[in-house]
Amino acid sequence: MQTSSLTISVENRGELERIVARHLTPQALAARARMILLTVDGLSAGEIGKKLGCSSRVVRKWRARFQVDPRLPSLLDARRSGRPAQISVVTRLQLVKLACERPDPEVTAFRDVWTYQSLSDALFDECGVRISVSEVGRILRFEKLRPHHVEQWLHSPDPNFVEKAEEVCKVYLDEVEGPVLCVDEKPLVIRTRKYPTKVAPDGAVRREYEYKRHGTGSLIAAFEVGTGEVFGQVGPDRKADTLVAFMDELAARYPAGPVTIVWDNLNTHKDGPTGRWIDFNRRHGERFRFVYTPVHASWLNQIECWFSILERRVLRHGDFDGLDPIRSRILGFINHWNTVDGHPFRWTWRTDRLQNQTRQAA
Repeated sequence: MQTSSLTISVENRGELERIVARHLTPQALAARARMILLTVDGLSAGEIGKKLGCSSRVVRKWRARFQVDPRLPSLLDARRSGRPAQISVVTRLQLVKLACERPDPEVTAFRDVWTYQSLSDALFDECGVRISVSEVGRILRFEKLRPHHVEQWLHSPDPNFVEKAEEVCKVYLDEVEGPVLCVDEKPLVIRTRKYPTKVAPDGAVRREYEYKRHGTGSLIAAFEVGTGEVFGQVGPDRKADTLVAFMDELAARYPAGPVTIVWDNLNTHKDGPTGRWIDFNRRHGERFRFVYTPVHASWLNQIECWFSILERRVLRHGDFDGLDPIRSRILGFINHWNTVDGHPFRWTWRTDRLQNQTRQAA
């Protein structure tokens, strides 16, 4: 088809008509398609503008663009170049490189962790380009980098980590004969705050940060994996003799049948020169089996989950002026746990794939 100013093929006309008729077509694209169709039908730019509610200049713009390239993509908005970059790609890459490294003590003295300002200064010293602190933040956020953020982690250096961890998981997951008990010690700091804790008008708890120490203590506890029951003792220390005495009482609570103990590699958990656990097992009929978590992996011990509950519910916000008050409070919570809240944990080991390729849970 032809007009005095524009020629389109039958295929192009059919495509433009389908765009106009389609309900989901963006309005701007549909209007441009109508401009071309009305031009082909012989209307002038002014007439088309009045009909579509736009200026004739707009009509002539899209008609000229379609004449040069009579395809549908020519009716789409062209990419905008935008504001020219003020910071070169090389400078951005140099900043990212700095952020991914620790500060050099010979260049940036007394600086272990980057800040935006120290990164800006280091970039200027290295390549002579000064960018603002806010721009440093924008670049790092775009790259999802947080060099000022410090996370704690603990990697087990145990060469037999997988084998030991699998043994702990099998004890949790498989039905072994007799109860499985997770045993560990928790150090206690006995303290009272200098001023009483108050509640603000908005409901927030206001706690005095100054406190007075009243010594230390130690909690030794055992968590039964199958039932969630806890048995514990609070004393002034966690010496080997104290632990052996605790284990003797634990043996009295389970007087018959095999018992599996899961605990970490603390020195008091080993036999030592006196062979304390060989002697202990001999006294109790060789009923006890000791399973050790890997080195630096006491988090595989389920008692740690219960210690976390105890810390949050009893110790963190509590005031104790001596060993007796904290002992009474902890033993009271153990009794409450065993009678009201106690339950087995659905324990899940979720760590890096190198150490746990099968993700085991109990």
